[in-house]
Order: sequence, then C-alpha cells, then structure tokens
Amino acid sequence: MTATLDGQIRGGRHHMQVRVYFEDTDSGQIVYHANFLRFMERGRTNYLRLLGTNQQALLEEARNDAPGFAFVVRSMTIDFLKPAVLDDVLDVVTLPQEVRGASIDLLQECRRGSDLLVMARVRVAFVAGGRAQRIPKTLRLAMEAHR
Repeated sequence: MTATLDGQIRGGRHHMQVRVYFEDTDSGQIVYHANFLRFMERGRTNYLRLLGTNQQALLEEARNDAPGFAFVVRSMTIDFLKPAVLDDVLDVVTLPQEVRGASIDLLQECRRGSDLLVMARVRVAFVAGGRAQRIPKTLRLAMEAHR
C-alpha cells in the first residue's frame, strides 16, 4: 500500500507523517506541547477515513441513530519524552486498544525515526443528548477488523 495524504494502515497501526513547520514551534524552534495534540487529532481523523468508513455516511447514520451526537475525548494520559524541532518529519501512529460499547481506547505515538517523542493513551466517547451512546455498528466493525 502506498502512503497517501491521510497516511496508511500497516500491521493494524495507522501511520501518518507530519512535517514540523515554524508555526508549530515556540521561540526556541521546539514544537509547542499543545501542537502534539493537534497532530494526534489529525491522526485519529485520518485513521477513521482509511478504515474505509465514509465519514459523511457515518455522520448521516449517526444522526439518524443518535441526533445531536459527537465524538469527544473523554480522557487522555500523555507523556512528553523528547522534543521535536523545526523541519522534523514525525510519524504519528494510532493503534486501537479496545472498542467498547460507547468508547474507543487508542494508543498514539509521535516518533522521529526510531525515537519515541510523545506517547498518549486516549479514550474517545460517542455521546448524544449529553449521554453516552453505542458506537455505530459500521465504525465498530471497521475498527475491530483492523486490530
């Protein structure tokens, strides 16, 4: 499989490359910590896209099943291990850990080559009307097939 703008899934892991631009850094040209959250959000979004889940169809299905739905980050534990700097090319890796009724646990990493820079454990919940709802079947099956 060739790499695309959205990355690629290899061995059950989604890999997406991100180049560090000046706008991602602080005055010392080191990536500002909150920008890693942006990189990982992009990784989660592209992972869903590459699962073959048509996001517009998923959104429509979810609207029918659970009006007013949203995917929300329920919790995140993050370790900043090493800095990234201007012009680095990072590999943002997303790996599903567990798909539950209303939530998905993911492991995400930001790497520069073999160096692990940032590691996060993320729980994303599916909610509607202020309450947890079951994840749509289409998404659940796609994720379970790639674990």
